Parts: sequence; C-alpha cells; structure tokens
Amino acid sequence: MKNNIRVERAIKNISQGDLAGQVGVSRQTINSIESNKYVPSTVLALKISRVFGKALEEVFMLEEGD
Repeated sequence: MKNNIRVERAIKNISQGDLAGQVGVSRQTINSIESNKYVPSTVLALKISRVFGKALEEVFMLEEGD
C-alpha cells in the first residue's frame, strides 16, 4: 500500500510531529508510514485521512499485489 501523506502534510503545512499529535501516535510512526515501512491500522488510517479532510482512498492507495 502506498500513500501521499507527505504531499498532504505539505499542502496543510504541518510537520510529522504535528500530524502524529493529532492522531495520537509518535512522529516515528508517521515517518514509517510515509516511508512505506509500516501499514497503519484501519482506525489510524481513518484518523489520518480525517486530519486532511480527504476520503481514505485519496490518502492511501492499494498497489498491485496488495
């Protein structure tokens, strides 16, 4: 699964730490998700999407083989 969290953060001008605080995880967790090293839970993915005011599918995309 890929995501465009980095792009969405840039649009809203928020840091990884800011996003992490808003969704209740560490900055390192956000970094791992952005780097595609960690797949977030459904609840966390929904929280992240809500921060950006976007549908889940606009922030997280399945890749072929997922």
